[in-house]
Amino acid sequence: MASIVHQSPLPSLEIPEQALTPFTMANAAQLGDKPALIDGPTGRTLTYSQLDQGIRALAGGLVARGFGKGDVLAILAPNLPEYAVVFHGVAMTGGAVTTINPTYTAKEIRHQLTDAGATMLVTVGMFLDTAREAIEGTTVESIHVIGEAEGAEPLTALFGEPLADQVEVDLDDVVVLPYSSGTTGLSKGVMLTHRNLVANIQQTRVPMDLTAEESFVAVLPFFHIYGMQVLMNSGLRTGATIITMPRFDPMQFLELNAQHGCTRAFVAPPIVVFLAKHPAVEGFDLSKMETIFSGAAPLSAELAEEAAGRLGCEVVQGYGMTELSPVTQLTTPGGYKPGSVGVTTPNTEIMIVDPLSGESLGTDAEGELWIRGPQVMKGYLNNERATADTITDDGWLRTGDVAKVDADGHVYIVDRLKELIKYKGFQVPPAELEALLLTHPDVADAAVIGIPDDDAGELPIGYVVLKEGRGTTEDDIKAFVAEEVATYKQLHRITVLDEIPKSASGKILRRVLRDRNDAG
Repeated sequence: MASIVHQSPLPSLEIPEQALTPFTMANAAQLGDKPALIDGPTGRTLTYSQLDQGIRALAGGLVARGFGKGDVLAILAPNLPEYAVVFHGVAMTGGAVTTINPTYTAKEIRHQLTDAGATMLVTVGMFLDTAREAIEGTTVESIHVIGEAEGAEPLTALFGEPLADQVEVDLDDVVVLPYSSGTTGLSKGVMLTHRNLVANIQQTRVPMDLTAEESFVAVLPFFHIYGMQVLMNSGLRTGATIITMPRFDPMQFLELNAQHGCTRAFVAPPIVVFLAKHPAVEGFDLSKMETIFSGAAPLSAELAEEAAGRLGCEVVQGYGMTELSPVTQLTTPGGYKPGSVGVTTPNTEIMIVDPLSGESLGTDAEGELWIRGPQVMKGYLNNERATADTITDDGWLRTGDVAKVDADGHVYIVDRLKELIKYKGFQVPPAELEALLLTHPDVADAAVIGIPDDDAGELPIGYVVLKEGRGTTEDDIKAFVAEEVATYKQLHRITVLDEIPKSASGKILRRVLRDRNDAG
């Protein structure tokens, strides 16, 4: 039986056969003194020509040190103008950059450095102590800081004779290794190539009609694929001005959007909640705002409409995954439908697959969303099994999300097959927290699920079975977890059970735990 494949309703695009940095920086010379990146809190500015010079100087210095194809540099930093210098300086050498969440603990950072095989680490003074602890026992040979910090080599010390041209690469060479949990399990390196990223910049910025006249606030972290690609890389390719924020500060976010007359905001649902409900919003002139684009986690139609009504602009959403570079669905200007994540991006196909029968389904039927296109990752680093579980032999990526597509090609995400918890847009893999809970001397068994929350999207909570005769408190266990993981992975509640519900094959029955939680 022939498969039912749903094509994008948008016209196909020409995807340039170019390496990432020459493509992203193609307009830098003619933009010259135009601000490319502005540090929101200080106003410190990198123009397009300064950014171009910085990238070339770093690339030249790295090549002179013998860094290039097959090498990995890690960046552990908040959003700053120099992030783009590091990112593209590495890309220009033919090497790869692995982007690390700066709120991670030393142990979490070490896991990523080891798995990615990084030999250099760039950070900021604030995270230097954590970075030094994290590199112990890894292949990292040197740490460099953006700015200055006592006893550390500054990033500028790496600068050398500017590199005139991109080091030749195969477009299917890996250029970035962000880490994602995929549909299950522990975090894995996602191998994204020059071709993947160039394709997705085109697939996103063209239908969204991004223009060089725009400026937008980059509050979404550049270490996360959404901030990296939709804000940093698409913004630079378009010639827009990007105002960086190292962390979300509500008043500063409003102030920067008003000050720079931003016409568009890229956010995650918790910021939409803030814009819809916080009284302070009234005190700022956001009248130039035309579109608020939400991604990284589901946004309810009610909340989108409440925020849109208050701000007098479109509040729309899109869909993607790190494994998809990331965007596969987006809402085009004027194309809003309540509850929809928009239409499929150009040059992308989708199937809706019945998880039980494996049949592909027509419009308005619910099934797992499968995606095929030039933005589908090369695979998971060092993990052939997880790659084979995620990508079919004929190139379809199984998203682990349940969706339906309507007659107009709008896609609706209706449920999740996958176990991943989304807290404020960040991925919280239950398997990682369960493994950690099992290292507690008093815990015999454990399970972690996400429960709905208006502000965060989902809150991670834990269930444990205690070893016989042990009387550890729930607070003790919460504190034990908090010591080991980043803030957003911390458990908001622990419940002690006699046993964890499991299937005959030993899989945790998370739905039973969710039902139990709903029943209160």
